[in-house]
Amino acid sequence: MSSDGVSAPELPSSQLPELSIGGVAGTTSDPNYQPTIRGKVDRFGVAMGTGRRKTSVARVRVKEGSGVFTVNGRPLEDYLRVERDRDSVMVPIRVVGKVDQVDVSVRVQGGGITGQTGAIILGVARALQGMNPNWHHDLANAGLLTRDDRMVERKKYGFKKARRSFQFSKR
Repeated sequence: MSSDGVSAPELPSSQLPELSIGGVAGTTSDPNYQPTIRGKVDRFGVAMGTGRRKTSVARVRVKEGSGVFTVNGRPLEDYLRVERDRDSVMVPIRVVGKVDQVDVSVRVQGGGITGQTGAIILGVARALQGMNPNWHHDLANAGLLTRDDRMVERKKYGFKKARRSFQFSKR
């Protein structure tokens, strides 16, 4: 019974509305939802995307081809020596099922190997999204369209590094 003396009608649990906290990633309640497409296609049919990670910037061009992957004019195997990095760069292409069907050309600068790898992944995913917007949900559900915005914390005055202070000397 409520505070005003009127009792609420009893409903079976099958008819009660389902309580949910947040939604499933990639689903929206609006049927007219249009995702933001960050990749672009030029007049020659080449899809372009820009990826950033830490201080690295990668400009990626993807076109239909035979699976050639070049980074700064060098083959992928020569530029990225660690197998984990090479595999992670290929993930967006595997997600959309275009392995050995697209040529990828990357110009990357700044940062280190990890930052450049992350920038290339985001750039390839955005270029593929621009090539075919229907791949947006597959790429987004794999977490490939999210920019990792973590940056190095700045060094503070009176400290050795960002948080590390100098060793304390009692005497």
